[in-house]
This record gives sequence, C-alpha cells and structure tokens, in this order.
Amino acid sequence: MKFADYDIVFQEIPGEVSLAINISHCPNRCPGCHSAYLMDDVGEVLNETSLSSLLSRYGKGITCVSFMGGDREPFEVARLAQWLHQEYPSLKTAWYSGKTALPENFPIEHFQYIKIGPYLSEQGPLNVRTTNQRLYRIEPDGSMNDITAVFWKK
Repeated sequence: MKFADYDIVFQEIPGEVSLAINISHCPNRCPGCHSAYLMDDVGEVLNETSLSSLLSRYGKGITCVSFMGGDREPFEVARLAQWLHQEYPSLKTAWYSGKTALPENFPIEHFQYIKIGPYLSEQGPLNVRTTNQRLYRIEPDGSMNDITAVFWKK
C-alpha cells in the first residue's frame, strides 16, 4: 500500500486536527472524483516507518490520523491503525472508504471514525443533506453512530 501525499486538515473529522494521508491505487473509480490522481499506483510505501517519520514532524500538532482511501487493502489500513494505537495511544484514527459497506469481519475497534460511501455527484459530498456518504463515530461499545449531520449547515 502506498500514499501519494498528505496534509494537515481541520474539516475531515469534526473537532480534530487530522494528518490526512492520501492512499493511492484506489479501485473505486468514482465518476467525478476530486482526487483522480489517487487511482494510480503512485507514491511511497505506507508502513510503520513512514508513519513514524510523518508523526515525528507533525505528531505534536495533530489529534487524529486519517487514512484517506486504502480500499484495495482495507485490512492493512486496520493493521496500521492498530499499530498507531499501540505506539501513539493519544491519537485517534479515522478511515475514509469509498465502498458502500465495510468488509466482512473488519476490525472497527481500531478506529474512532469511519466514513463509508463512494462519491456520487448527483448526491453530493458529505456537506449536503442528499449525500449517500456517511461518517460514523465508533463508540466504546463498538456501535457506529452516524454523525454525518455535523457537516450540514443549519
């Protein structure tokens, strides 16, 4: 699994300062994708070493690591989230998946947030009420609480 780039973001996960890591080689091919370059198999290997390097630079300024993509290797995303919890227990983890559902037996306990859903231009992104995408907060009991509405203007 590779990542093409990353950024520090404030809007992807409500209330968190996130290191958003853009994972390449996306299999979803959503029409109108705003990050079409991530469909290519480009970038650096994403592993414990590269994560440690990023966190040595940005770790004190962030509260969450958000894996943006990784649908080709979802269990590798989960493995890295588990490693993050072991090595950096104060950091939260999030995963943005373009699939319509989580893989069977996916270990959600390694995440505090999971976004599910492909981008469908006719339904819009997370910040419109008609979106098909959903952002869930993973509760301590393992339930998934839909918090998508926090993106919608009142």
